[in-house]
Amino acid sequence: MTGQWRVQFDAKVEFQNGGWLEVEGFRLDIPGTEIDDDALAVALVRHLGLLMVGEVRIRHKALIREPHKGSRGMSGSEPRTEPRRLVELSHVIRHGMVTYPGLPGPEITEHLTRESSRARYAEGTEFHIGRISMVANTGTYLDTPFHRFAGGADLAAIPLGKVADLPGLVVRVNDSRDRAINRNVFPPYDVRGRAVLVHTGWDRHWGTERYGTDAPFLTRDAAVWLAEQGAGLVGIDSVNIDDMGDATRPAHTRLLEAGIPIVEHLCGLEQLSTDGFRFHAAPPRVHEMGTFPVRAYAVVNGGASKGE
Repeated sequence: MTGQWRVQFDAKVEFQNGGWLEVEGFRLDIPGTEIDDDALAVALVRHLGLLMVGEVRIRHKALIREPHKGSRGMSGSEPRTEPRRLVELSHVIRHGMVTYPGLPGPEITEHLTRESSRARYAEGTEFHIGRISMVANTGTYLDTPFHRFAGGADLAAIPLGKVADLPGLVVRVNDSRDRAINRNVFPPYDVRGRAVLVHTGWDRHWGTERYGTDAPFLTRDAAVWLAEQGAGLVGIDSVNIDDMGDATRPAHTRLLEAGIPIVEHLCGLEQLSTDGFRFHAAPPRVHEMGTFPVRAYAVVNGGASKGE
């Protein structure tokens, strides 16, 4: 037999807190050509969203060949939706790697080795406990206002809604010959409340000496415009959102002053379309620390295509 099938039946549902519900000639989608009474009872309860159910008795069950109507809770009968896709946007942290010129790389060691753990547990049981020592500006990381301002929100105080499940926007400047990214590239986009991710393509130099030299950055005017327009978060796939030669750090200053988190050292932005995704970059809640590595990623609806 081929095609879609439904089952017609009568049923009586008794509730744990008293009372009952009876249905006659009720129909539900089924994924194949067979379903037993127990499975059908579960399907009925799920479809109707019933609570406190006691016993369900099925009678007069009959198989019917007809198109599915969308019964809730039945595998194969739900309306088809495009699957979501997760896109990795963060670098891997490795022992000794250099993230930012002049800052030490992380030291990744073992606090408890698998071999030494065997003496603590039953035969055949072992564990590993790692240890990492690093500066907060390691890998792909998030800057909070506390990073720049003593009275600003730190990692523990920044609201989760500012760093997770934000509507995303990619602004592409990767074909620009000018290191300075000015405000003129942003006005075509509605940035309010969105994670604005600046795609420069500089992540291709990650792990090389070139990465920290003559890298793209946002100008002060660009940061001011993004702050004025209410951007939710600003990220970049470069070594710094500021010109490393400008000790006043105007982009950090303007954005963090406005309470807008910054994510630096992103990667993989070429995998994203201009919009149609949600951005996540939540750090651990650490008191009196302003910066920390994040697992930055995007959640993309299945129908969304890759960027231009």
